[in-house]
Amino acid sequence: MAVTVSITGLSHDGQGVARLADRVLFVAGALPGERAKVRLTHKARRHWLAELQHVLEPAPERRRPPCILAGDCGGCSLQHLDDLAQQHWKHQKVVDALRRIAHLDTDVAPLLAAPEGLGYRNRAIIPLERCEDGRLRAGFYRPGTHKIVNMNRCPVLDPRLDALIAPLKSDLETSDWPVDRDCREGGGLRHLALRIGSYTGELLITLVSSTPDLEGIEILAAQWMHRWPELVGVCLNLQPLATNTLMGPETRVVVGRSWVQERFCDLELRIAADTFFQVHTRQAERIVPLVLAALAGSAPGVMVDAYSGIGTYSLPVAAAGWHVHGIELSPEAVHQAKANARQNGLSESATFEAGVVAECLGEHLVHCDALFLDPPRKGLDPVTLQAISERPPAHLLYLSCDPATLARDLALLVGSGNYRVESVQPIDFFPQTSHVETLTVLRRIGAGIPAPQPEVPE
Repeated sequence: MAVTVSITGLSHDGQGVARLADRVLFVAGALPGERAKVRLTHKARRHWLAELQHVLEPAPERRRPPCILAGDCGGCSLQHLDDLAQQHWKHQKVVDALRRIAHLDTDVAPLLAAPEGLGYRNRAIIPLERCEDGRLRAGFYRPGTHKIVNMNRCPVLDPRLDALIAPLKSDLETSDWPVDRDCREGGGLRHLALRIGSYTGELLITLVSSTPDLEGIEILAAQWMHRWPELVGVCLNLQPLATNTLMGPETRVVVGRSWVQERFCDLELRIAADTFFQVHTRQAERIVPLVLAALAGSAPGVMVDAYSGIGTYSLPVAAAGWHVHGIELSPEAVHQAKANARQNGLSESATFEAGVVAECLGEHLVHCDALFLDPPRKGLDPVTLQAISERPPAHLLYLSCDPATLARDLALLVGSGNYRVESVQPIDFFPQTSHVETLTVLRRIGAGIPAPQPEVPE
């Protein structure tokens, strides 16, 4: 059924919001202020999903998306909204979450916008499938489906990664390897993973497969190394399980090495094929001076970095004179963090352990002056929040990738009476998408004078 509606807002994931009788209507691709003809596609208990058919009255912020696949591909949800409007919406998204969920009326600093809206991603994991006629399809999924939108380029990728997609697709298409991303027909190739050191230019190619039986992979990998001098390694990651976890626990080096070298805040980091590292290197660097400014009111002491990964934020703080102890679930990430500490001469001041944050954090808060939190999207669990409440460090810095879970956790941290919010800084790590990161600085009540307000990094 087709209806005409007026779009009044954007949902948390960037869909247009309208009302139809007593139900909310979500329309992907529609913008606030628009009148649009839409087709109802799915009725739920309290809302409708609809497909945008025709914009009758476009919003002034609407633009032609820079990617020709933007209307089909689920990789980006906001390419049709101009950059300035995206930035305003992301800032307001954080403000609204803090007010609605945490009941906090604290000031939120203007969004730190990315200097480039395209060509920023340093990593991609691209699903693969082989058609009945043998052609290879590679691309991200259509929104709300498991159907691949075939692509030969992706403008949000670093151009040096973008240039690899078409020739790699061609080579994989002409191979005899099976492609079975869902592990339904005996297994085979599942994903193509690409990674680059944004500053060093080093490239890494990883094939994700359910099986190691890919005849001739060494020959093809050697050809790739010869074709692209910046390529430092080709790896094979084994993921035999039919799961949404894209990469498996075992990565084999086919040729070269399994990591790229990257410069980050005047440090040298090794980033492996399966390492978590922020996809927007330059924006991630802008976090570090904000963290150091928040700690500037105290003499260097002990900071605990929960969810520390490979030491992305631990090591710059250690280089500034603090002793940092990182807690990270992944043993492989801890191994890399220790190697990065050694490489930068920081092994004495940056230590790491593998473990569950909820189980390990409490004992480390006894002699902790500052706590840095960078949890997954689901935020902090009750056990972790309870540990912080029982032994609140003087400084608490919370880097969040979801305003809703951030607001939920801030309500508890502030509501405990231990903390006041000192600053809230949104940062755009993911232009063209609905995602926004936020660094919130909290000070323990009675813990001394506030740190000087940081200057916005250039």
